Amino acid sequence: MNDLLSSVARYYTDKIQRFGSEPRGVDWNGREGQVLRFAQLCKVLDPDAPFSVTDVGCGYGSLLEFLATHFKSFDYLGVDISDAMIDAATQLHADKAHARFELGTRPSQPTDFAVASGIFNVKLERSDSEWRSYIETTLENMHEFATRGFAFNCLTSYSDQDRMRPDLHYADPCELFDLCKRKYSRNVALLHDYGLYEFTILVRK
Repeated sequence: MNDLLSSVARYYTDKIQRFGSEPRGVDWNGREGQVLRFAQLCKVLDPDAPFSVTDVGCGYGSLLEFLATHFKSFDYLGVDISDAMIDAATQLHADKAHARFELGTRPSQPTDFAVASGIFNVKLERSDSEWRSYIETTLENMHEFATRGFAFNCLTSYSDQDRMRPDLHYADPCELFDLCKRKYSRNVALLHDYGLYEFTILVRK
């Protein structure tokens, strides 16, 4: 697992160093799709009460801007496996007292919620079975420290065959829905209707 994470960290470190704190710096095509993903993930959050949230694979902390626009009271913790991402996020959001950033795969303390955007997409040269194991380990991790629920997205196995890339992982949404339903909560939602070649799963405890 450490070798797998090291490869992914190098991949994203290269992106942020090449493109800086913008969507391409975390390997997204543009801001519009990024915001659309955030809108799906944040459906797991409570808009009417204060909450704490861990952003797993936070990149330069772009989710923080979305949260500030749509939620009144929250504490944000971003974690990432890339030193360069944490450095960029810390500098960009130095003025935000309710936000902090840590290097790693999980926060130093539990939070109400956890969200993960895009961390299950780039498998590089890993096999599907290796990557599936990584996904399951990460979900178990999120379940352990997020006391009220978590959300994540994946590229979908229902993508057009001629557009699928060998270095990306396309997950079966039904399999992951079933996994979350059996292991983590009876209250699970699968969102696959927002116009991108991906899906989002919300787990509410």
